Amino acid sequence: MIEERGPVDDVLLALADPVRQHILRVLINEGNGTATKLAAELPVSRQAVAKHLQVLDRAGLVTGNRSGREVQYEVQPRALDEAARWMAGMATEWHYRLQVIKRLAETQEE
Repeated sequence: MIEERGPVDDVLLALADPVRQHILRVLINEGNGTATKLAAELPVSRQAVAKHLQVLDRAGLVTGNRSGREVQYEVQPRALDEAARWMAGMATEWHYRLQVIKRLAETQEE
């Protein structure tokens, strides 16, 4: 049975797009930024950046704080941390499984 999508799935889906990855890198380096400022550094429109920011926001990767007419976005590391822990757990599980296969193969050779 396949489980319903969870927070880690939303993070991975959000990070699957290179534009969103770039937006996150800029926000991490700059501390914060607006859709207008981010669009100036990308080959996409401000409206496209705003849509990408919505995806990142829904995934919990950024939050926006209104400042006058602009919304300042900043990275929220908690969602990235949760996804990193999930990936580390998956890596550990695969490492364990591969070790079992290796041991089985070595005992077959003897």
